[in-house]
Amino acid sequence: MSSLRTRLLLWLLGAVLLTGIAGAAFLYRQALAEADIVFDQQLQETAHALRDRSFLQPAPEFGEREAAADLVVQVWSLTGVRVYLSQRHASLPGLTTLGFSTVRTPEGEWRVYGLRTPFNVIQVAQPMRVRESRAAHLAARVLLPLLLLMPALGMVIWISVGRVLAPLRKLAQQVGSRPAVESAPLRERGLPAEVRPLVTSLNDLLGRLSSQRERERRFIADAAHELRTPLTALRLQLRGLDQAGEQERRAAIEALESGVGRASRLVEQMLALARQDAPESEAGSEFRRPLVLAELARQVIGELYAAAEAKQVDLGLDDAASEAVLVGEPEALKTLLRNLLDNAIRHSPQGGRVDVSVRNAGSTIELVVLDQGSGIPEAERGRVFDRFYRAPDAPPGGSGLGLAIVRSIAEAHAATVTLAGGDDGRGLKVIVRFAAQKGSN
Repeated sequence: MSSLRTRLLLWLLGAVLLTGIAGAAFLYRQALAEADIVFDQQLQETAHALRDRSFLQPAPEFGEREAAADLVVQVWSLTGVRVYLSQRHASLPGLTTLGFSTVRTPEGEWRVYGLRTPFNVIQVAQPMRVRESRAAHLAARVLLPLLLLMPALGMVIWISVGRVLAPLRKLAQQVGSRPAVESAPLRERGLPAEVRPLVTSLNDLLGRLSSQRERERRFIADAAHELRTPLTALRLQLRGLDQAGEQERRAAIEALESGVGRASRLVEQMLALARQDAPESEAGSEFRRPLVLAELARQVIGELYAAAEAKQVDLGLDDAASEAVLVGEPEALKTLLRNLLDNAIRHSPQGGRVDVSVRNAGSTIELVVLDQGSGIPEAERGRVFDRFYRAPDAPPGGSGLGLAIVRSIAEAHAATVTLAGGDDGRGLKVIVRFAAQKGSN
């Protein structure tokens, strides 16, 4: 498992080590430059100190020990003959130009200073490795203590990072010790500024989960209440069948069939609403595609035509915007249409009329369902979208979920639902406005 503390330790130690190496390299270059100045001055001073000496004796012979000395002095006659050598050295450079010069030999580079006198030419030479060695030694004196301190520095960083991460551990303990049903927000007081956005997001998530749980609780409670009545009625009707006569039995069976139908419809509506409430559903967002709304309306009208004909309700479609296209999930939009038309048919009087129209309103597409029923008083229009709400004068057979499902599907499609009175003061007009797909007519 990846550890944040280990990663921080490695990053910080790596940064310290790289900084130390970079500092040592810079110090090495600076020390080498300063050594060049100091040793060049030493070469020059040595040559000038020897300018008045006489070098007429034969060149002396030196052993291997003397050959390791820093400075080598050799003197040349004005005719180019070497008359003095401070030590025997096979790689010593020959007579070069006067002043400072750097000479490369098979055994390395030399820094040479040549001085001409009235009697001879004096050369003082020094291997470049001497300067490089001293600069490297100075850089090592800086880097070595840092390397020796790395374990202690790592321990300090480890402890410091642990203290810095302590609020995260406390937060993890606070979350881990909570019961599953706990939804109170986490405490943000005393937390570092870097941790607060995480806690804020967690609190938002807890709030959403709490709201979802509360909706589910209310839904289950309402569903149990709504199912209790038809199931109780069915049980009583079944008990009465044993003692009923033939005519009464037929009436009871018809009542049973009607009750089973109502219970079945209620269950279907509850399942439809549960599908819309599911967070991962998003009204079937993965199945969304461009749709012709008028074509969906024709299909649903065909499904409900028999129910309309049974009440002698004239069910028609005005598809002025027959080619208007929106993006949506077909089955969800069919459910929306089915609920609107079913409500309109049930609330319409015998021999009434239900008009369905699809209109293009610029950037929106309007679905309008108009019936000739008793309508909904303006004061109650906000409540009819509540789950299981039924108006006092509502006809029997409804579940109180139809318009709640309509609003849920509309919201999932970024649409709005508006209720208004009929054009002649009768009935109810429902207007659903969708965003039109670009380029649709």
